[in-house]
Amino acid sequence: MFIRTVRAGTLRTIAIAFLCVLTISALFFLTPHFSGGDADAFAAQESREIRFDKIKTDADRVAFLKSFGYTVEEAPTECVEVTVPKDFDKVFAAYNELQKACGLDLGRYRGKTVTRYTYKVKDYPGYDGEVLANLLIYKNKVIGGDVCSADPAGFAKGLC
Repeated sequence: MFIRTVRAGTLRTIAIAFLCVLTISALFFLTPHFSGGDADAFAAQESREIRFDKIKTDADRVAFLKSFGYTVEEAPTECVEVTVPKDFDKVFAAYNELQKACGLDLGRYRGKTVTRYTYKVKDYPGYDGEVLANLLIYKNKVIGGDVCSADPAGFAKGLC
């Protein structure tokens, strides 16, 4: 068994200590801090998670759309039963890609009858025409949705 002892010089010890203090202080100053009201705002933002379930009433649906930043009329303009096709054609496959971008997937609901609620968006930014928000609900859970213009040559995008 061999034991080797190394004696660090005073200058080297001071340099290592200085680098340690510098690293710790850099971490301290570069890490975001929350104090007082900022901590409460951060906690509120973290706890404000968008829930896709327990959507039973018009008020629940309006609040759900508001959580994405959309202001809609209180009552839906349309409420219809639709069936998600078992085999997706090109159009429906493209629509499902919009849903997947928001973390939803209509593939699990093939052949199921769902309810589509359509709401008129009051103040969509950057567009002067009529804008509609659609929600697909299955057993009180949002399984899909979109925001689109009423103009056929307009736009369609996912909720998020």
